[in-house]
Amino acid sequence: MKSVVVIRDRGQLTIPDTIRKAVSWVTPMSAVTISVTKPDEITIKPNEKIINWDKLWKQIRRVRAFKGKGQGNLSEFIVKDRESHF
Repeated sequence: MKSVVVIRDRGQLTIPDTIRKAVSWVTPMSAVTISVTKPDEITIKPNEKIINWDKLWKQIRRVRAFKGKGQGNLSEFIVKDRESHF
């Protein structure tokens, strides 16, 4: 599929309706990655969220290990509190 569009003054371009309908990931406010693949070619792809699981689990372990001034464990308190709401 091919279409001709005009890049406006502020560098904006509108993706034609026919192309937006042809791919499901082009929606309002969707994040995209724009790359220069050749001197005369630009590629637009959906942005892939890359989660650093090691960093995330390290932060979770750090928070779970936090010792407060009072007696008890914060994780146990949260579990008991949530169970009391059922």
